[in-house]
Amino acid sequence: MTQLDRTAPLLTTRVLVVEDDATEAETRVRDLRRQGYSATSVDSGAEALRAHQHSDLVLLDLDLPDIDGLEVCRQIREAGNKPIISVTARNTELDRILALQAGADDCVVTSVSSREMTARIKALLRRAYPGTAPTRTITLDPLLIDSRTREVRLRGVPVALTAKEFELLHALAAEPEKVLSRKELMARVWDTDWSDSSRTIDTHVSGLRAKLGSSWVITVRGVGYRIGHG
Repeated sequence: MTQLDRTAPLLTTRVLVVEDDATEAETRVRDLRRQGYSATSVDSGAEALRAHQHSDLVLLDLDLPDIDGLEVCRQIREAGNKPIISVTARNTELDRILALQAGADDCVVTSVSSREMTARIKALLRRAYPGTAPTRTITLDPLLIDSRTREVRLRGVPVALTAKEFELLHALAAEPEKVLSRKELMARVWDTDWSDSSRTIDTHVSGLRAKLGSSWVITVRGVGYRIGHG
C-alpha cells in the first residue's frame, strides 16, 4: 500500500473533497485545514478522477453533476487502495450498501458534523496506513508549525503566538505556493466575511513579523498575503 508522502514541505495528509455545492465544499475544506490537513476540492466526477491521484484520502459526494458518484467511487477504487469516504444526502441502508459495494471504506450523511467527520477520517487513516501516523506538522525550514500542540519553532526556538496569530500563520503556511486574499483569511481565521478587515489582519500580520521576522509573511499588493521563506 502506498505510504504517505514524507517529502512534501506542507501537510502530508492530503484530502480531496469532491462536492458540487460550492458552499459545502468551502466549509469542508476550511474545517479540514483547521484540523491540520492539506485539503482541496473539485466539483465534478471527471475532475475527481484526475485529481484523486494527488490525494491520500477522498471525501466523495455521490450526487455529482456529470458522472454517477458510485461509478466515480468504483474507478478510484480500481486505481488503488486509497481511503474513500462517501457522502450522501440519503441516509438509507440501500445507499450505504451501494456505496460500500462500489468501494467506499465508510459512508456518512451530508449533515454529518465536523467533529464526527474528523473522527472518521482519523480512524480510516489509522486503518489505511498502519504504523504511519499522519503528521500534523508543517515544516518550512527553519520554521516548524505543529497544529496538534499549536507550537511554532523558528530555528529550534519556541515562538509564542496568540491564538489568531497562530491560525493566520497556519493558514498561509498550509498552502505555501498560494496567495490568500484578505477575504479568504477573514473566512478561515475569523469565521466571517466582514469586508472591513484591513485593521484586523494588518495588526496580526505585524505581530507575526515582529516575532518571526518580516520575510515570513509577504504582502502581495492588491491581492493579499502569502507565506515567505525566511
